[in-house]
Amino acid sequence: MSTHPHGHLTESLWRQAISATLHCLTGCAIGEVLGMVIGSALGWGSVATVVLSVALAFVFGYSLTMRPVLRAGLPLAAALGVAFASDTVSISVMEVVDNAFVVAVPGAMEAGLASGLFWGTLAASLAIAFVVTVPVNRWLIARGRGHAVMHDYHR
Repeated sequence: MSTHPHGHLTESLWRQAISATLHCLTGCAIGEVLGMVIGSALGWGSVATVVLSVALAFVFGYSLTMRPVLRAGLPLAAALGVAFASDTVSISVMEVVDNAFVVAVPGAMEAGLASGLFWGTLAASLAIAFVVTVPVNRWLIARGRGHAVMHDYHR
């Protein structure tokens, strides 16, 4: 086991990064799926559907982060600050990667909710985004940023 200059075990940083990314993935997936379903059901174009999906991913991602922070007694404004500090980069990376993948797969956005292409592409996009985002979160946590700011609020 190697030790990071700040005293963290390297494996611990990877575990923290995976945990942070799974947390991010949960909020992003809820928002992403909901946005894609709403946009597709309403017959919206790709751009409007992606914008809705991204907005909802941020809303759900930040909301999931704020729950333990609010439970720890922080006021709403401070809890929002913690959520923005801990999740903005992670959610942004995840959203860019997964939406770029969905848009790049021919016919996926137009396939419709009953299509395996639609759901398969969406699932693959989230899996790829997870793999890309884990090292980003590890880098942030190693520097005391990203989800590292949440550690005081987990109980």
